[in-house]
Amino acid sequence: ERDGAMQGSGGLLGILLVSAAAWAAKRPLGPSVVLVVCDSLDGRLTFYPGNQTVDLPYINFMRRYGTVFLNAYTNSPICCPSRAAMWSGLFTHLTESWNNFKGLNPDYVTWMDLLEKHGYHTQKFGKLDYTSGHHSVSNRVEAWTRDVDFLLRQEGRPMVNLTGDKKHVRVKEVDWQNTDKAVNWIKEKAINLTQPFALYLGLNLPHPYPSPSMGENFGASTFVTSPYWLEKVTYEAIKIPKWSSLSAMHPVDFYSSYTKNCTGEFTKQEVRNIRAFYYAMCAETDAMLGEVILALKDTGLLKNTIVMFTADHGELAMEHRQFYKMSMYEGSSHVPLLVMGPGIKEQQQVSNVVSLVDIYPTMLDTARISVPHNLSGYSLMPLLSANAENEASSPAPRPPWVLSEFHGCNVNSSTYMLRTGKWKYIAYSDGRSVPPQLFDLSEDPEELTNVAMKFPVVVHFLDKILRSIVNYPKVSSSVQEYNKRQFVSWKQSLGQNYSNVIANLRWHQDWLREPKKYENAIQKWL
Repeated sequence: ERDGAMQGSGGLLGILLVSAAAWAAKRPLGPSVVLVVCDSLDGRLTFYPGNQTVDLPYINFMRRYGTVFLNAYTNSPICCPSRAAMWSGLFTHLTESWNNFKGLNPDYVTWMDLLEKHGYHTQKFGKLDYTSGHHSVSNRVEAWTRDVDFLLRQEGRPMVNLTGDKKHVRVKEVDWQNTDKAVNWIKEKAINLTQPFALYLGLNLPHPYPSPSMGENFGASTFVTSPYWLEKVTYEAIKIPKWSSLSAMHPVDFYSSYTKNCTGEFTKQEVRNIRAFYYAMCAETDAMLGEVILALKDTGLLKNTIVMFTADHGELAMEHRQFYKMSMYEGSSHVPLLVMGPGIKEQQQVSNVVSLVDIYPTMLDTARISVPHNLSGYSLMPLLSANAENEASSPAPRPPWVLSEFHGCNVNSSTYMLRTGKWKYIAYSDGRSVPPQLFDLSEDPEELTNVAMKFPVVVHFLDKILRSIVNYPKVSSSVQEYNKRQFVSWKQSLGQNYSNVIANLRWHQDWLREPKKYENAIQKWL
């Protein structure tokens, strides 16, 4: 009956659609938006005291003329899952983006798709990395086999490499080329548009560079910069992180440190250099952000454009005897988030906990598009607006917590972080087989003392909140089943070539010493 009625009212339906399109065309749109997302920038570098270590003039410019978030977090501290959360507005367990190989479907409707549908001109340049099917075979297999009873180094030993001279500015050339594209687009295309635009620029920096010594599927453990950028770093301000002894480390932290090739001896100078080179790479990243800001300023578009800067996750840079991310410690999970533009409060520091899933509803809110109710995130506009009423008047008040989770490589357990007030609570696996961690960030900002045993009532309270957000034992079990299915499928696809292929992944230096031992461990797991 409904089909017949629809056919009979085809003319009316056509009129309604035309009217809706005309209304959408006349509907007042929001300002233009520019989102610059880099890779692996520790958010603590964007405010005091972290900002004393390296000169970041354009991040400082955004702080002066906009708002900086002091407690912004990734929803999953690894590239693809974190970006899947940002582009979908949904937590990782909802998108089932379990590792760098498993992200969103290519046809997933992102916030940028909705902005385009509602009249914005949209443009993307650079690194996206939020859909399934990417990254190396090694990366996938390491994630799938994390429950296997073996311990193998999967990364090269972290090291530094100084390149060029004091005039060498464009070290990460691919990022500079994408920045050039964005700048040229602003100067040649955006300036002539009659409708607002949404521009995205994705940068690889300050992610470490590849380490070819690790073989065909090598990882990225080399921090590369030039003397030009190294001069931006204040060596005296670099803190040498305190390390627990290997025997005192949390079992998951030990697994991560070992697989990241960080359990060996490191001199203080080695650690200081790794951190200095990383900060120099952050300075180069800041310069690319600056090119975009200057292009908007030179074209007169800056005053009508909201600019956002963030990262997919941070970088430990040898804190907790680790480099890279994949951890809930601040260096890995804390991201930068700065916003400036029309209607955005200037020189504001926001202490509320926020996360990358908030980008999606914020973009829709900025564009004056109704925000769906099924999102994990909340619009940041009530916190940003220079003339906003108290956030309590918002129809959907922001919860006082954020969630981050991790299910990928270099960590042998699904991990869940609840950040609220002064507390950071980290639960693992089924909530029983691996001890939790609790840190009081007001008393212990370096997260050196796990106080879970000292405050069992707090642990119980925070665990109850966590379980109300996500049934994490069930999710952990689902990930374990997924990993096994994926590995079996991959193994079968290789046939007789399986033994040769698996032996020559990133862990080849360890694997080839006792190949039968490790194959047997996998067989036992299966």
